[in-house]
Amino acid sequence: MTVNKGLLSLVENTPNFSNQSLETAINTLKVGWVIKSVDLDTDIQNNTVLTTSQKNDLKDDINNIAHLNLGRVLGDITRHSASIIDATIIPLDDATNPTASTFLEILQNVQTIQGLIPELYGISASEKKRGVNDHLGTLNNIFTTTDDSSVPVFTSLLESINFIVTANLATETALETAYDNLRTFINSVVGDSTDFQQTLDTFATAVATAHTNLNNALASEPLLTHKNNLITQRERANVQVNLENSNLTGIINYISTLSDNIAFTSLAEDETLRDLMSNVAQNTNWQNYFTNYSQEKANSNPIYTTDTDSDKSSIIDQVLADSGLPDVSDPTDLEAVASKAQRDSRINTAGYDRLTVEKQITKSCEQLGITTANRTISSLSNTLLNNMNQHDRDEIARQLDLNESANTLS
Repeated sequence: MTVNKGLLSLVENTPNFSNQSLETAINTLKVGWVIKSVDLDTDIQNNTVLTTSQKNDLKDDINNIAHLNLGRVLGDITRHSASIIDATIIPLDDATNPTASTFLEILQNVQTIQGLIPELYGISASEKKRGVNDHLGTLNNIFTTTDDSSVPVFTSLLESINFIVTANLATETALETAYDNLRTFINSVVGDSTDFQQTLDTFATAVATAHTNLNNALASEPLLTHKNNLITQRERANVQVNLENSNLTGIINYISTLSDNIAFTSLAEDETLRDLMSNVAQNTNWQNYFTNYSQEKANSNPIYTTDTDSDKSSIIDQVLADSGLPDVSDPTDLEAVASKAQRDSRINTAGYDRLTVEKQITKSCEQLGITTANRTISSLSNTLLNNMNQHDRDEIARQLDLNESANTLS
């Protein structure tokens, strides 16, 4: 139900969604060589003279020490988040996505998945790496906050960046200079520049060399700890972006598959369609589902539903009582015991009508493996009745297990 309060103030305005919160967080990391690295990545991305191939080659050349080339990491995060906001992350496809998607559609699709996965898998979407933050975490402050005691990615990055910058390393200063020199050259090239590729390569090599020199300067403690932390936090950031990218680029097909499978299972209610689908399905799991459907449905009974193992005994007692069991409780009532034996599915009672009650009890004991030698009929009747009453109880327990199995996702 929609909350009405404040709604009038919204109807003539748009939410104006953006990734500004993420960009603001990234700005806090722009310290020392990192601000130069971010600016360089931005200038490469925005340059109108370099070809796409030249840009990609240049990015690869200066990414020789990836954990120091943080401009690339932060730039990729920014561009990735922007592609979610404008929905260009969803590829156009004539079959599944012929028209451009919107951010609203992305949000709706993610919400749909939050309901489909529990229905089909019996677990939360987060447990399948399909939760809200598994699709939209970069926009949802996942790099600046955590749900546990771990330090957020950006918080940890900033600590190590500040430590390295505060160390006043000559190699860090040299890297900043190499970044500036490459940026200056990139921004100076024009369409008719001659032989600029060679000069571009020279400046790129200077950046790569400066990366190596700074990396070597971080090889011993206490700087080594912060170098390793840069590696760790870069990996955490890349894993998050890759997960979101994988989830979102295929989200339409993913939802379609889940929805179709739910639809197929609902058709199984129709016996004729169920038989047809079991014949045409080529997947063994689907064949088994359709083939076993009627039996599993028969096993499913609300009266056998129990939340925990601890209350199974009380459920058994209740089902027995509702079924009028135990229907015989007095072992001295030989006729009642013999009559119950004739209703026991384990006992072959052929010809029992020609036997005395005592003989019926004896033969029933023999069939159930109950020792009869040197025992009185009273003793046999008592043992037989206990056995049959326990069998009634075991049968209810079996039905409970079958019901649980039929209603357990697998």
